[in-house]
Amino acid sequence: MPTSESGTPVHILGAGPVGLATAAALRERGISAVVLERTDTVGSSWRNHYDRLRLHTARTHSSLPGLPLPRAYGRWVARDDVVRYLEQYAAHHRIEVATGVEVHRLDRADDEEGAEAPEGARWVLHANGGRRLTAPAVVVATGYNHTPYLPSWPGRDDFTGELLHASRYRSPAPFAGRDVLVVGAGNTGTEIAADLTEGGAGRVRLAVRTPPHILRRSTLGWPSQRSAILCRRLPVRLVDRMAAQLTKLSVPDLTSYGLPRPEAGLYTRARQGAIPVLDAGLVDAVRQGKVEPVAAVESFDDGKVLLADGDTVTPEVVIAATGYRRGLEDLVGHLGVLDPRGLPRAHGRRTHPAAPALYFTGFSNPLSGNLRELSLDARRIAKTLAQATL
Repeated sequence: MPTSESGTPVHILGAGPVGLATAAALRERGISAVVLERTDTVGSSWRNHYDRLRLHTARTHSSLPGLPLPRAYGRWVARDDVVRYLEQYAAHHRIEVATGVEVHRLDRADDEEGAEAPEGARWVLHANGGRRLTAPAVVVATGYNHTPYLPSWPGRDDFTGELLHASRYRSPAPFAGRDVLVVGAGNTGTEIAADLTEGGAGRVRLAVRTPPHILRRSTLGWPSQRSAILCRRLPVRLVDRMAAQLTKLSVPDLTSYGLPRPEAGLYTRARQGAIPVLDAGLVDAVRQGKVEPVAAVESFDDGKVLLADGDTVTPEVVIAATGYRRGLEDLVGHLGVLDPRGLPRAHGRRTHPAAPALYFTGFSNPLSGNLRELSLDARRIAKTLAQATL
């Protein structure tokens, strides 16, 4: 059934996993939806990840609503198989995807001047090419990793070596034999550092500001994700203690190699947004001296990089695994729905009082796994919209 008397569909921004999952969940409830994608294909961000990437979450906990990931993809699904699955998913659920449409601003229909919105339209979407679209409800699913963030280090622009964001890294081949400094000890930075050593880089350093918690992707066949799911509602201090014991039993202490265990507990830091590193080769690379942890980057001076502990290094290449921004300010910043970090104040099935029928999903980074949580969110949003009068 349509979502308004005019038959105008719910508009979903972004044809990644979260946007597709939400469209499928809506369709299951008889609600028409169209997914607007700024690129020319679904899953564009996944297509641009580095070659060796695999899901850190188990296949059995990573399927989207209504279509299991094929067993043939293995337990830890490779990047290319994720892309293949997203293509299959869109086709299986007959999701309407409009590619090449980039929405740059959302406005309440009631606030529009000089243009009358169709009956039932609550939102006006301003898109490229001067397009003006209307919708009874909008789901923003543009992704947690939307806009690459590169810190404005002093002297950065005058660095005589090669500086690139991790979003541009694909494989170690271009860096064979070269001296590389990877900045950032999250999952991306640590995996790229391990990849570089396996691909023949001449020297690999890893600049670390705050030592991460490191976990095995699985221990004795038990995925770390499954533990995170079971512990989600337990007290933070209890989970911190349990995680500390598990880490001591399963992960070697790397303090003598320059990578000490964090002082704050795992769940405490996760609640602050610091997700633990799931080991994809870093531990062995550090113990074998192939990856050298160093202090955080403070500034650049021609071909030199000055570190927080006063040391200076002269890498040929700096790869900044320094994260992303959500990129929501231009889209919805004027609506008062973002917090000081640029994240939605209301997430999932909840909406902000100032923006009814405007939903945000996929803007968290939970321990229990992004794909699992966004799938749950998709169903919750669909249920809420099915119960709403649009």
